[in-house]
Amino acid sequence: MAIEYKRSTAIFSGIIAVDDAQELFEWLQKRKNPKINLLECTHLHTADLQVIMALKPEVVKWPEDKSLNIWLRNILTDK
Repeated sequence: MAIEYKRSTAIFSGIIAVDDAQELFEWLQKRKNPKINLLECTHLHTADLQVIMALKPEVVKWPEDKSLNIWLRNILTDK
């Protein structure tokens, strides 16, 4: 599974595909202060990115992959 759901944190690993977006959306909606861990994420489909942008969970760990890290930080953090 590309996303492992814990009590308040979703842990992303590997390739996060379009098929993951609906479950991610539903999980984030049900949490009061959801968090996401992107440390082991290597690819994030834009559908999943849109879910994250819309529901704004706290990112507790950013991707190890430098390019993905920079790209996501630029999109998801206030400048």
